[in-house]
Amino acid sequence: MTAPTVGILLAAGAGTRFGGDKLLAPLHGRPLVLHALAALQTAVDGVIAAVRPGDDALRAILHAAGARVVICPQAADGMGHSLACAARQVPAGHQGLVALGDMPAIQPGTMRRVREALEAGAAIAVPVYCGRRGHPVGFAAQVVPALTALGGDQGARALLLQHRGEVLEVPVDDAGIVADVDTPADLASVGARPRPANC
Repeated sequence: MTAPTVGILLAAGAGTRFGGDKLLAPLHGRPLVLHALAALQTAVDGVIAAVRPGDDALRAILHAAGARVVICPQAADGMGHSLACAARQVPAGHQGLVALGDMPAIQPGTMRRVREALEAGAAIAVPVYCGRRGHPVGFAAQVVPALTALGGDQGARALLLQHRGEVLEVPVDDAGIVADVDTPADLASVGARPRPANC
């Protein structure tokens, strides 16, 4: 029997380069963050969403869409703190699938392929498109506790380096795994650009 899988959606950034409220920006008629959440929900047994203090509108939207929302007091200190904050809420014995709230173009099938890699025995699973690693990143149950000690703005990058021999790369035909939204131009590009068929 495989371990249950919890999705961790990182949605605690300030969106400074975007001009604020990035995750609530409309994309195809609904907030950007809900595209990322919906894709993640297809592959997990529940989602924990990390938000920064005071972001009440985002918190309400994520909660209404079915996510368990946690407020991360140190969110301003970097993604690593937000990831650690959310990881502390993952029940023992559960796998984790970490996704970013500003990556709305990842295909649901990619989410499921990363989970399947964990279920097949990978300690860490990372999707790869055209030679580039992206999200979501999957962590087996025995690795999830290490996420709780992260800090800074590097997310889980140090952990992937530390466990480099245990990282399984999962080839996918999904440009969305490397398409994050940092600026209004990025949002327009994600909304209008067809996914490339090849590299």
